Amino acid sequence: MPTKRRRWLGGAMHTLLIGLAIIWIYPFVWMIFSSLKTNTEYMNAGFKLLPEVPRWENYGRAWNVGQFSVYFSNSIIITCTTVVIVIAMCALTGYALGRVRFPGRNWFVAAITATMFIPKGYTIIPIYQIIKSLGLLNTLPGIILAESSGAHVLFILLFMTYFFNLPKELEEASEIDGCGFFRTFVQVMLPLAKPIVATTAIMQFIWTWNSFFVPLIFSINKPEIRTLAVGMYAFVGEHTVDWSGMAAGAAISLLPVIVVFIVFQRFFIEGISGSVKG
Repeated sequence: MPTKRRRWLGGAMHTLLIGLAIIWIYPFVWMIFSSLKTNTEYMNAGFKLLPEVPRWENYGRAWNVGQFSVYFSNSIIITCTTVVIVIAMCALTGYALGRVRFPGRNWFVAAITATMFIPKGYTIIPIYQIIKSLGLLNTLPGIILAESSGAHVLFILLFMTYFFNLPKELEEASEIDGCGFFRTFVQVMLPLAKPIVATTAIMQFIWTWNSFFVPLIFSINKPEIRTLAVGMYAFVGEHTVDWSGMAAGAAISLLPVIVVFIVFQRFFIEGISGSVKG
């Protein structure tokens, strides 16, 4: 292909991708600017982005009047604890499936993989009954257990593939040094799986932080333990909706997700590429 034609195609492709990126990011930018408008301006602005006068007090109203300070703390506690539990469970399961040969291993992998096709709504009733029997309804521990429950098949398969491709000599060397199965996992194998740990942490953080259905079910009778996603209801009145306050609340709720992804994106890319390569 001639150099000029190749450059022209490259420029056209970049222009197309830039246009698609603008279309993709426009709703997010529109939400940020809408959080600085009045409700009247919000309703009449159409595609107009810039507010006439920035209303920074919308963020104060969302944080204090909308009780987002409480919901933010709840979301941090629930999300971080859930991420730790999910990483521990999936790493141990993936390590056992990837490194230990036992009868029925392939059937077990097929069984947990099949659970990916079960909708969340079908499992909420037994989860609700279990949490109720434990006396954890309308509590933060109850929401945490409900969020961390399930097979988390994607993460298990990522860990399993990663551990399966690690050299066997690592385990043999640790056994010579007197390490048992669990100590080998914690001190030798798990540190090598940092990219998969980061991938799991980022994806589970995003899913739990944005989760709506489970926190709604388990905090319906106790508003003070709601998460940010459920707390959006604070802006919906019987006859009116505080749209600008809701936009400010949405901007607040997105900030931790963006920060987490920016900080761990390198490990996330390494984890995905490493698992695919394996």
